[in-house]
Amino acid sequence: MFEYIKGTISELSPTHVVLEGNGLGFHILISLQTYSALQKESSPVQLWLHHHVREDVQQLFGFAQKNEREMFRLLIAASGIGPNSARMILSSLSSEELGQAILTEDLVRLKSIKGIGLKTAQRLIVELKDKVVKVGAMNGVAQSVDHKAGALHSSIREESSMALQMLGFPKVSVEKTIDNLLRVRSDYTLEEIIKVALKQI
Repeated sequence: MFEYIKGTISELSPTHVVLEGNGLGFHILISLQTYSALQKESSPVQLWLHHHVREDVQQLFGFAQKNEREMFRLLIAASGIGPNSARMILSSLSSEELGQAILTEDLVRLKSIKGIGLKTAQRLIVELKDKVVKVGAMNGVAQSVDHKAGALHSSIREESSMALQMLGFPKVSVEKTIDNLLRVRSDYTLEEIIKVALKQI
């Protein structure tokens, strides 16, 4: 509904900003990442917006950089991650750091975020790894990671096998299922083969 807003900062804290534009004050929730950026900006400032609507509340989330908003939207689309959890994640790691952690399957770094346990970290990797690259939310980071793909990533078979084992499925069943799928079709993406395998294991 809202793309961005430009205005003058009338109140700024690590969790929210009040931005005045055309005589109206907008209370906008922000991450520490955006807070740090706003401290360095001179007025007027521009924030990229996400309008979150629930039955009992409407909230505006603001982002100093468009790629942070895209990462936020990826996070809230993941299972079990709401907007406040996504804001906590983006307050703990920058968009670039988070994207790199997902792309390199850095469970230790993801688990270092408050409220993120092993299962949630694994789920973020499985659900968002391909999407981080596709939407370009990482700007140059995805490319810098991608050119090291030989060192950082194994084949589709190995990656999907590892992801499914992290979700708790036995190695023998996982490898058998994946091998059967790849014999029928060889051009699966990582996301596709995991989704299909989950229905067949």
